[in-house]
Amino acid sequence: MGSESVVVLPSTQAIRSGLARPRATPIYFGYWLIAGAFATQFVSVGITNYAAGPFLTPMTQELGWTYAEFTIPRSLGGFVMALTGFFIGTWVDRLGGRRFMIGGVLTSAAALWLLGATTTLLEWILLNGVLLTVGAAMFGNLVVNVTLAKWFVELRGRAVAIAAMGVSFGGIGGTPVFIWLIDAWGWRSAWEALGAATLVLGLPFALIMRRAPEDYGLHPDGHSADEVAAGRAALAEADYADSLTRRQALRSSAFHLLVLAFGLFIINISVMLLQTVPYITEAGYGRTTAAMMIVITSVPAMLAKPIWGHFIDRLAARAPIAQRQHAASRASTRRRSSVQPLAALGAALAGAALLAIVASVVAGSLPGIYAGFFLLGVGWGGMIPLQEVIWASFFGRRHLGAVRSAALPFSLIFGAGAPLLVSLYRDAVGSYDGALLVVAIANLAAAALILAIRPPRRG
Repeated sequence: MGSESVVVLPSTQAIRSGLARPRATPIYFGYWLIAGAFATQFVSVGITNYAAGPFLTPMTQELGWTYAEFTIPRSLGGFVMALTGFFIGTWVDRLGGRRFMIGGVLTSAAALWLLGATTTLLEWILLNGVLLTVGAAMFGNLVVNVTLAKWFVELRGRAVAIAAMGVSFGGIGGTPVFIWLIDAWGWRSAWEALGAATLVLGLPFALIMRRAPEDYGLHPDGHSADEVAAGRAALAEADYADSLTRRQALRSSAFHLLVLAFGLFIINISVMLLQTVPYITEAGYGRTTAAMMIVITSVPAMLAKPIWGHFIDRLAARAPIAQRQHAASRASTRRRSSVQPLAALGAALAGAALLAIVASVVAGSLPGIYAGFFLLGVGWGGMIPLQEVIWASFFGRRHLGAVRSAALPFSLIFGAGAPLLVSLYRDAVGSYDGALLVVAIANLAAAALILAIRPPRRG
């Protein structure tokens, strides 16, 4: 991109005081952060979401728990993750994510190792729902996506999308491995193995995270100083200058409508990551086939992410000049974001896919189930990049950590409650079908709501 980056990065304070300068290399350092975000999201999402389903049957059978009891940590985890994110969000804006990510990796690794010794429901709830979730929140989506949003503006869609491929890779590379470990070593040794793997895979990448390009004399998207002077970075300048604080965001209707819309969207993934394996096995298929459904979903979810990201950036680049250039006017337009139709499409695809899955399970059509999970993956592929880009485009990057973290406590009602409600429904009725139909309808409602939201007034 015409800029230079760093090999050995000194402290932010040292740079600001003029005592140290970054050493230059041809590769913009933001690209290294994408790689680190890919790896850490693979680990954090893999251990909190993809791992739970394969452990459900063996743990409930041995320990005598109901499905709803097993699900309590994931539902409690939604509250814990929301509160953790709320408290660290502002500090990520100020300090960057590295120290939080290092602490998160260490905490998660310890929790996973201790899960191998679980004997009581209380231990399971505290270790999985509290300790593991706190750790994962400290090196998961919030921290890495806020960081990437500061390093990329024009290329934000592709940057977040490529990094989010690590989330889907958790299903491709994680779920089959989890099941193999459980079947070969037993579920207790499998948890211990995941603890060791988290430490080995997560810690090196957590160490490379940095707060913002300006701390190192760099510019978003890798623009050089000459390009900035020539006006090539007008979008990044406007994005920063017109940023809203947490308090301003909370006063806007757009903030609360986005929380509702994306909450209705994201319950699909929170439910299906936990319930797919038991849902498919209870339909009469083997555990290997059930695990394959996660893989079939995760492959298109991963491969579709850079495609979604490409179209996000293309649409953003075509937005009217009045929407993109701060220099043109301090007054904000109330026109809908150019990427909102894409987000609505992603939510609608996820809802339609879940309807197709339920219909195919009822009909006993294995090809139909495969097709439904494939389509589900395509819809999931756009979920993270679309959500992050819309939040950043609505509220700017300067205080994005504080704004995004403020949304988490509101989102817990969806992400935390949905898996537990689905499990309670299954325990009471003996079937998942009705609950999954409600989730599908919620996704379709999210699509309509996303289209209707208008950005907050700025300036």
